[in-house]
Amino acid sequence: MRDRRIRMVIALCVGAAAAAVIWSRLRPYGMPWDLTAVCILPAAGTIASTVLHLAEVFSATTHRCTAPGCRFRIRTTGVDAAERRRWQEAASAHPDHRLPRSV
Repeated sequence: MRDRRIRMVIALCVGAAAAAVIWSRLRPYGMPWDLTAVCILPAAGTIASTVLHLAEVFSATTHRCTAPGCRFRIRTTGVDAAERRRWQEAASAHPDHRLPRSV
């Protein structure tokens, strides 16, 4: 839980830094504050969301089914070794083996 909060703070700081850069580049043009906010806030939110998503992607562990051709997978984050092992066993012993569709 603590790691997720740290990732959230980092993502928000990156988004705020991007907002500051965008604001500093728009300031010389004398745009009204509401138009400037409309430009800055969505960009900052999107950047913060992307950073958070990328941090979670890189910190996740993916367990795949061991059956040949099966596409089943489980992605976990923030679990201990015992729970990670249980998810690994669940991925390899699931009843529905999904094979790739042939075109």
